[in-house]
Order: sequence, then structure tokens, then C-alpha cells
Amino acid sequence: MDRKEYAILAVIALATVGIGVFTTSKPLGTFFAESIQQFVTTTAAMAWITWWALVVGFAIAGGVEAWTSQEAVSDLLEGHGPREIGYGSLFGFVSSSCSYSAIATAKNLFKKGGSAAATLGAFMFASTNLVIEIGAVIWILLGWQFLLADIVGGFMLIGLMAFGFVYLVPDKVVEEAKQNVLDEGAPTVQDPVCGMEVNTEEADHTIEHDGQTYYFCSESCKESFDPEEANTTVREQATSLSGWKALADKQWKEWGMLWDEIAIGFIFAGLIAGFIPEQVWTSIFSGQTFGLPVYIFWTAVVGAVIGVATFVCSVGNVPFGAVLFSNGLPFGSVLSYIYADLIVPPIMDAYREYYGTKFAAILSGMIFVAAVVTGVVIHFLFLSLGFIPKPSSVQIAEVKIEMNYKMVLNVLATAFFLFLYWLHRSESVEGDGEHGQHAHSAD
Repeated sequence: MDRKEYAILAVIALATVGIGVFTTSKPLGTFFAESIQQFVTTTAAMAWITWWALVVGFAIAGGVEAWTSQEAVSDLLEGHGPREIGYGSLFGFVSSSCSYSAIATAKNLFKKGGSAAATLGAFMFASTNLVIEIGAVIWILLGWQFLLADIVGGFMLIGLMAFGFVYLVPDKVVEEAKQNVLDEGAPTVQDPVCGMEVNTEEADHTIEHDGQTYYFCSESCKESFDPEEANTTVREQATSLSGWKALADKQWKEWGMLWDEIAIGFIFAGLIAGFIPEQVWTSIFSGQTFGLPVYIFWTAVVGAVIGVATFVCSVGNVPFGAVLFSNGLPFGSVLSYIYADLIVPPIMDAYREYYGTKFAAILSGMIFVAAVVTGVVIHFLFLSLGFIPKPSSVQIAEVKIEMNYKMVLNVLATAFFLFLYWLHRSESVEGDGEHGQHAHSAD
């Protein structure tokens, strides 16, 4: 996030406190004392409950990225049939959970020949909303019903996006978007050592091995590259120190992209829980004046709008979603809120830069509509199955540190996190020149 986004979030935080001040019926001194206590308690509780899941989730994502090859992925995403949509969803599931990284990767896959349905529909959405990290946090904070709904609804949303790209968006508009991406310049590939994006037409450091060209950002990366290790099996990498060093670097990159959004998600969840009085939520979500279907629909729209307005995306959305659900936002509408993480203002601006204004507007509109429709359908589907949990089941108020399984998991996760950090730093300090400087700056 940049300074402008932090400034906007600061304004939203102050507005949250302001709403509480003007709507509370308590003396201001009592209100602030109780609200600050609730804010700290909620924020700490969510961080404590989810810490082990975040560490394990990022480690798994780092292992998948470091130990598996993504070569020729775009070739598998050229069409828009079930096979290509399935591949896009699968590659998204095992890819990054950072929304900004996801849209950049999806753009590159689209640029290299992937279809809009498979890349901008399936891959981009799955890599933010169907990944292991977000699933683990949803399960812990919201329960298995929300996790199941996120998966079922995720595939439904991907289907809606694919349908839109194939049958509703004119081919001419899609081709114009692809041309805008191609006009950016030469395609880029990842440096196999440090992970930096390298322009294949301007790269000064390359290696030819077994008919394949490897591109590097610097001479130090080129010198430290072992072509034999590039073709090792997952088992060989999982049982070698170099393989674990690669995992540590990749997972640390994920932390570097997401730590602030996760922290902001916890902080905003604490602010909402602490400073917004219950009567405010009751007035917003109190009545089904025009019947349940209309109520669910308009609250799904509200949920998606909140998702856009809060600027928080990916895993950071879930703690805030837990507070919204506990305060009356319906089950399906919470999903609409979570699914809207790909249309926060900075991401919509990136769409405009990548694909042009017309396609960016169409893509953003499709995601919004798909998020709302999916939330409504999943709500009534799970209502008919009796799978909607009670708001009181949400894990947002537990802060006691007790000798139980959560403490054991968090202690083990902390030890594992420190071990991976040591591996990451030990590899970083070994490099010199450009590579050493780049690795250090990535922290």
C-alpha cells in the first residue's frame, strides 16, 4: 500500500470512531474506555487465534511456488472450456494469495496467450479467494460452513465470470484489452534465483541449458544458479537445504506483500467491534421490509460496497467479515463482501492501466455483479440445507492465553516461522552486489 491508501484508511478509522462518539448513549469517558478495551481485545484475539494458520499457509504457498514449475502455464489456459477453467482455478489455488500479485500474474498469463475466462476469471479469483491461507482463517474465525460456502461460491463466481467473458463481452473488447497489454512491451519471466521479473528482451544475464533459456536480474543470480537443481523433483527439494531456502524466500515474499493488509484487517475488525454501538448495526440490518429475498439482495450489495470501500483485500478481509457477520450482516452478504477484494480502488486503477478504461470498467462491473449474485444464491442454498451458523459462533472475543492446543500450535508455528526467517536471511546475506542489495530490500 502507498501513502495515499494509508491516508484514506486513516480517514475511515477516524470516521469509525466518530460514528461511535455521535451514536453512543454512554458518557464519553466510559465509551472510550470500554471501546478501547474491546478494540485491543478483539485485535489481539484474532491475531492469536489465526497466527499458526497464517504461518503454515504461507509456508505451504511458498513451497508450492518454489518447488513446482510454472513453465508453459499460459499454454494450458488458451481456451475457455472446462479444462482451461479448471487449470486456471488449480494454478490459482496453488499460487499467491496477494490480490496485487494475483492481478499482475493474471495479466502476464493473459498477455502470453491465456484466455480472459481462464486467466482473469478463474486464475485471478482463485489465487485470492480459494488459497490455503484464506481458507484456514475463514475456518478458524467463521467456521466450516463459511469455508464450504467460500469454496462452492468461489467456483460459482468463476463460472459466472467465464460465462460473461465468453457470451457477454464482445470479442473485439477482449482483443483491445489484450493489445493494450501487449503494447506495454516485451514479456517478462521470473529470475529462477531471486524471483524478480526480468524483461526477456533486455536481460543481460542468461543461461542456456537443455534447450531452455534462463534469465537473471544480475550476475550474482546467474552465478548462484544451478541448472541441475532447476529440474529436481519435489521430493528432492523437500529433503534438501537449498529447497527449504527457496521455500523460505518465497514465503517471505508473500509475507512482505500481505503483512500490512492482514494487520489492517485485524485493526479494522477491532475498531468496528469496539467503537460502533450495537444500535447502529441494528438500524442498518434490522428489517426485512420487502421480504427476505429483497433483504438478502440489498445487504449483498451493501457487503460488496463495503468490500470496495475499505481497501483491504485477501486474507485481511476475513477478520472484518467476522465482525460484520456477528453484527447482523447476513451469511451470503458476508461472502459478497469477501469476494469484492478484487475491485478495491487501487486494483481497479491497475485494471485501467493494464487493459484500458473500457475493459477495466467491464471487468470491475462483472466482478461486482458476480460477487452479489453468488452471495445471494449461496445464502439461500445454505439456508435450505440448514448450514448457516449463528452469529454468536464467530471467534472474535477470545483473548485468554491458556495452555491448550492453540498455545501449542502457536508456539510451534513461531519456532517454524523463525527457522524460515533464518533460512531466508542466511541466503540473502550470502549474495553480493546487485542480488544482495535486492534481497535485503525485499525485507
